Amino acid sequence: MRCFSADGSESEDYDFTPLTMPAGLRDELVAAFTKRTAPGAGLTSLYSTNHVFKTVRNLDRYLATLPWPPRQLAQMTVEQFDGFLAFRSTETTNAADELGQLKLLLLHGKGVSDTLAARLASQLPTRDRTRSEESTPSKQSYSRTEFQRITAAARAELRVAARRIRANRKLLEQARRGEAVASTGPLATRIRLLDFVDRYGDVPREPRPVGIHRGRLFPAKWVQKFGSVKEIVSWLHLTIEEAGAGAVLLAAMTGENPQVIFRVPAAHHRADGYTGQTGTAIVDLLKPRRQRRAHMTLALSDVPDWISVPDKPEDLTTSDELHTSFGLYVLLHELTGRSRALAGGSRLLVGYAGGSGHSIGPGLRPLNHNSYIKARGVAWGLVADQHDKDGETVPLPLRLDLLRLTHIELYQRPVAHTEKTATTYMLRNRGNVNEYRQVVAKALTDEVDKARTRGRVATLSAEYLARAEADPERMAAELGLTAKTLRRMIAGELDTVLAACSDNLGGRHGPPGEPCRASFMLCLSCECARALPRHLPVQVLVHDRLVERREQVDALRWASRFAGPQAQLADLLAEHDESAVADAREGATDADHALVDRFLNRELDLR
Repeated sequence: MRCFSADGSESEDYDFTPLTMPAGLRDELVAAFTKRTAPGAGLTSLYSTNHVFKTVRNLDRYLATLPWPPRQLAQMTVEQFDGFLAFRSTETTNAADELGQLKLLLLHGKGVSDTLAARLASQLPTRDRTRSEESTPSKQSYSRTEFQRITAAARAELRVAARRIRANRKLLEQARRGEAVASTGPLATRIRLLDFVDRYGDVPREPRPVGIHRGRLFPAKWVQKFGSVKEIVSWLHLTIEEAGAGAVLLAAMTGENPQVIFRVPAAHHRADGYTGQTGTAIVDLLKPRRQRRAHMTLALSDVPDWISVPDKPEDLTTSDELHTSFGLYVLLHELTGRSRALAGGSRLLVGYAGGSGHSIGPGLRPLNHNSYIKARGVAWGLVADQHDKDGETVPLPLRLDLLRLTHIELYQRPVAHTEKTATTYMLRNRGNVNEYRQVVAKALTDEVDKARTRGRVATLSAEYLARAEADPERMAAELGLTAKTLRRMIAGELDTVLAACSDNLGGRHGPPGEPCRASFMLCLSCECARALPRHLPVQVLVHDRLVERREQVDALRWASRFAGPQAQLADLLAEHDESAVADAREGATDADHALVDRFLNRELDLR
């Protein structure tokens, strides 16, 4: 049976003929598998389909241990269903998950007995998280130094690959233009090989004349003098391992899921219009698990990644394309362009894979397996920051999902999910919770200190306003204002949101002599602002809404964006007695609430 991925770009063949179970039961399970994997049944990737097929094979192994295995679904008993869990529990900590897969498969089958159907409808055992955590390493993000160590190794490998491929392409182009002609000798042979590799993505081959491999094609003897097939093909193409290095950098810079990284397309839109300004490429991504929101876009910009910039920024040259997501994408697009033309398909990450351990044989193919990523970590000799109890270095496992978790941790922002989900990911990130709390606490302290250092808006009491109405000239002089400005302020003609502005052209948040374009939130620390009693209801509402948002958004984001204004408003409200604040909160009008909604939704900002 052949199944396709949700986007139609991949397919997988599932062979049920090796199963040893009775033919009748096998055919019924095949029919159930067909319904379970059909479009709209809930499985959105071949990764999920593989889990179902693996469960069928494990069920076949279990049934082979029974003295009287069922010959049809109608004969399968509750004891056999539960026995599958006991059988798999001795082999894996995911036995409960596999039982759930078997349940969903059987629900699509015909002829299931009433007793087994009742068991399928009941509560099934859940995964033993304690045992799972003891037998598998905990999932926690890399430290920042480990993260930088990984990206530095990936960049080094891609730089070597780029120099090699560009140099060989240049030699081939010169030869084709007649600028590097050599009729005999090693250079001529090398150019001949380069031309063949460029045209076919392989080396010249000839049949084996004798032996058990007689008739099979092997690299020509003269080719073998230049190295292995993989070494020669890599003169003009990335190896699958080097494509893995590209995947590592893409994951580190974008924070996308591993399966999304593997499927990044080569097709893109240049939002910068090739103008020479900040380069930006827009690519379409597919994350099937998001269902109706599966299709999404990713903007890759030519802006250096702040996490990966070296400790000495002067070491980062303008020619280093691997410190921006746009530069990385463009380089990979360049290095894999010819490979993609030969291999077919639209994937960005394509490389040459050897035949050892691969049933489909050697050749150019898209990167699609985490084993290549794991192998890069071993090849690069990555080590963790922490040492073992004997003081020895510990190998650092390289995984794209951990790079994603680290990206979310370092950037403190969601990637292809909601803020609530991102927060959940970070809370699950064992080993960094205390560090995260320390960062949040420091951000809170810094923002509050900065807010109070800037000062707070001056307040005009009701008594002061009464005197100003009686003697505006003298009171205006005390405030450093003109009488006209004071009258307009009292009349409400100069109101912003949280205060009134005495000088729209002289504030410190914009060029002198030009109208102020700053957010009204900055009025809280502006010397041109004056808070009057009529502003108290709006100040109270904004303060309360900022406090509410503390429970709704990520803690670090709230600290960096709202801690300062909230502290300034709290100080401002402290100048009034509690009854006045309570009355203002109770007496806020619908117009006040509407104004606060527009203000906090940034509808009043100049864009």
